[in-house]
Amino acid sequence: MINFNVPSTLIVGGGASGEIGNQLQRIRCKHALIVTDAYMLECGIVDRIAGYIKEKGISVSVFSDVVPDPTDKNVYDGLDKYKTVGADAIVGLGGGSPMDTAKAIAILANNPPPISLYAGLHKVANAGAPLVLIPTTAGTGSEVTKVTVITDTERDVKMMMLDVSLLAQIALVDYELTMTMPAALTAHVGMDTFTHGLEAYVSQKANPISDPIALSCMKLVADNICTAFNEPDNAKAREAMMLAACQGGMAFSNSSVCLVHGMSRPIGANFHIPHGLSNSVLLYDITKYSINGNLERYATIARTIGAADEGDSDKDASEALPAYIESLNQRLNIPRLRNLLNNDKELYEGRFDSMAQAALDSGSPQNNPVVPLHSEIVELYQAAW
Repeated sequence: MINFNVPSTLIVGGGASGEIGNQLQRIRCKHALIVTDAYMLECGIVDRIAGYIKEKGISVSVFSDVVPDPTDKNVYDGLDKYKTVGADAIVGLGGGSPMDTAKAIAILANNPPPISLYAGLHKVANAGAPLVLIPTTAGTGSEVTKVTVITDTERDVKMMMLDVSLLAQIALVDYELTMTMPAALTAHVGMDTFTHGLEAYVSQKANPISDPIALSCMKLVADNICTAFNEPDNAKAREAMMLAACQGGMAFSNSSVCLVHGMSRPIGANFHIPHGLSNSVLLYDITKYSINGNLERYATIARTIGAADEGDSDKDASEALPAYIESLNQRLNIPRLRNLLNNDKELYEGRFDSMAQAALDSGSPQNNPVVPLHSEIVELYQAAW
């Protein structure tokens, strides 16, 4: 039996964000709280979205204190703002961090704190406040997922929550909002998208509905990420990457992520490396480790994205995939992990045991084609250095 969840309203294409006023009016919103970050405020996108809302006679307030890798404190501060202004709907605007924060605030609007109560799978009792999500980066796919990740500041742990109540009612996917993304961010979130498609497809929870969406996601990334990276004004490439991100979100949210995400979250929690970048630096070594668990699926990926020929055997095709990923990372100027940690190997190795345990505790590695032992995760962290 397959359970496939997506927002009830999904509007995709150039100018889709301009529909925000109409959609809030449709759900009878009177006062919307925009949850975003300081950059979105400074660059004028918040004012543009707020203007669309005000045109429909709907009041708007803004909470712009979201930080990268959002924390439980972010969530509680946003919840206070939601209650203080008397909002009745939430608009998450930005990359994965604002959207994840918006989801958590929406849940706590109708469920008791602390947010840690809802870490894990299917633990939210009541539906959250009405939620609209508008992504401005082509990466996380959070606008269409029933997942949020929030850092518990007391334990310094990234809490993953999965529940259908975290799903937005409305998602507005407008590639025009991504046109100003810098090259590095384009690369990092684009590889995050590719990772979503790959892990959704090779996961032990893969299914016939998520499979074609995951393959389409990876094909779009393979065909367009270097163009979007090198030609930031290329609207066709930006549109393709935005569609890929949305597809990746739909695929992994209804299949699962695997070992890359399981190992990536502890790196983010310990060293504050952005999620997409930590996925990127792990993807090569983990793919190389995992391919023998499902040669056929990895071979299909390789053929789909042009890393192998149709006539190649499953073994040859699957073995071409890690080299393709390594080459793609190089073309996108994605560094090695050692470069991100200033070559402080002693600090890094000192966290191996706790990070490996945190990865296993997340449950994601158990969906991998090859389920690793604690010691093997440590070896993979070492290899990624």
